[in-house]
Amino acid sequence: MNYYQEISLLSNAEINFFSLWSKTFQQIHLGLVEIQDAQKRVPIGLSFPEYKLGEKFGVLGSKLRLFAPDETVLTQFDADKRLGRLSDYVHCTGIRPVPGAVKGYAIYQREQPKTGRERLARRYARRHGLDYETAFNGKVELSARYDNTTECERMLMSYSEMPHKTITTPFIRLKSLSNGNTFCLWIKKTDVENYNDGTFTTYGLSSTATVPEF
Repeated sequence: MNYYQEISLLSNAEINFFSLWSKTFQQIHLGLVEIQDAQKRVPIGLSFPEYKLGEKFGVLGSKLRLFAPDETVLTQFDADKRLGRLSDYVHCTGIRPVPGAVKGYAIYQREQPKTGRERLARRYARRHGLDYETAFNGKVELSARYDNTTECERMLMSYSEMPHKTITTPFIRLKSLSNGNTFCLWIKKTDVENYNDGTFTTYGLSSTATVPEF
């Protein structure tokens, strides 16, 4: 990855910051869908230079970087035009070469955690034709895993009795292009020492390809 463009989300009382992330990222995603190849791969990778993960929650910050192996890819993608409707709320830099000295590399990938008992109950209700309250409070057969072991035990319990799990991975709320449903795109960051080439998904993420950190 030799060139990048940085997008900054601007603080504004007119629009909620989380909503601005959703609107910005949705447009970037739509653009990446347009340039994907037959295997749904794209040459542009994303990073979040202000990404932070705490004990209780994580944040993406206010900046997004688009990386590509050559300047032409970013020029043709034209992030400024794609974000034209949001020009009062975001700022795009020009396309720049990646600095010669970088702090390291990172992998930004999609994470799909089990986001909680409420979500699991909704899925169970859909699969079994039940209303949410019945699925959430009724007894179902669930798997319980012992701490620090690989053993599982099947037991009858309700989703309402499951312990609440806190997920610290930051996310962006998006609308599915296929069915219009809203979902959370959880984004996990892993710091690595060495550069690894590769392509990215239509979310600009990858489980193997790296982007530079600086």
